[in-house]
Amino acid sequence: MHFYGILSHGITSPVEIDGFESFLRDFWWPLVEDELTPELIQAGLRMSALELIDSGVTAVSDILEAPKSVPGVLRKEAEVIEELGLRAILSIESSERVSNELAELALQENIDFYEEYKEHDIISGRQCLHTTFTCSKEYIKNSFEMARKVGAKSQLHLSESKYEVDYSLEKYGKRPVELYDELDALGDDLLVSQAVKINQDEIKLLKKNNVGVAHLPISNCEVGGGISPVPSMIKEGISVGLGTDGYVNNFLEVMRSAFLIHKAHHENPAVMPAELVYKMATQYGAQAIGNERIGTIEKGNFADLITINISSPTPINKDNVYEQLILFHNPENISEVMVNGKMIKENGKIKGYDLENIKKATRQAAKKLWGE
Repeated sequence: MHFYGILSHGITSPVEIDGFESFLRDFWWPLVEDELTPELIQAGLRMSALELIDSGVTAVSDILEAPKSVPGVLRKEAEVIEELGLRAILSIESSERVSNELAELALQENIDFYEEYKEHDIISGRQCLHTTFTCSKEYIKNSFEMARKVGAKSQLHLSESKYEVDYSLEKYGKRPVELYDELDALGDDLLVSQAVKINQDEIKLLKKNNVGVAHLPISNCEVGGGISPVPSMIKEGISVGLGTDGYVNNFLEVMRSAFLIHKAHHENPAVMPAELVYKMATQYGAQAIGNERIGTIEKGNFADLITINISSPTPINKDNVYEQLILFHNPENISEVMVNGKMIKENGKIKGYDLENIKKATRQAAKKLWGE
């Protein structure tokens, strides 16, 4: 998830974009990420988090992409998360693309936040990197050493498009997963997002090292990155969860997309059955982010629960319940959302929030970001 991403919804690029690298270098980095302030970030977070809660999300792992907002911005995010009651992992994306000073500040921001919040009920932190094309080998190694020294997990983007693969092969003679393996970065303390342009050998390396994966089906389509080989990863036994990437935050839409696009891609309606997608949204997602006490209803787990008002013109039974839920239900069918025993949505309403007023505040923040 990128909470701030909602501020970019509908923004148009003033320059012509001719590929993934151009999207980042000519548009996204200079006009979105580098312009974010703590105040804008808080505004985007509040609206995005409410959209997630409304569609039944109880836990999220976020990456803030705002290199010029350090230090202290993660605490600003935590203030809003604590107010909302959503379970969240917060981190800021670290890279060397802006300056060495900001690169080191971001790494330290993640470690300091992790240490400060490691005993918190619903908020936690972790180390975070961008990619192999914005981080040197030495920087990557240092990041993981810092994290493991204090017991923090890490997360990063992986092969969102062929650009990173081509870059890594040309510069290092290895594909990205192979490079991370060489740097001893792979392990059960790592969550990778995207994982679109990976091959079977890389999938085996991810499984061998028990790396978790976040699949972002709608976002992958939007940036033209491709379609991740999720069925192959699931078959190999990798824990693959689902994410929004800060693009479409209606989680039921994300589930629908994961259910549908792989069928079309493989020309096989049996691929990605509904019950599997449901597990990716719950149990497998919890495993991917490394939290064994959420994602299933069991004695000893946290009381993170949702209730769904089943409303369908056709019968729902044990054989079709997952398809009926994923394909034909929406946020208005999510009746209750409970996190850590606290009800944050009840009787179909998020408690204590006027969504229309928050939308207006978000719109003003977006206008400021866009320069209007």
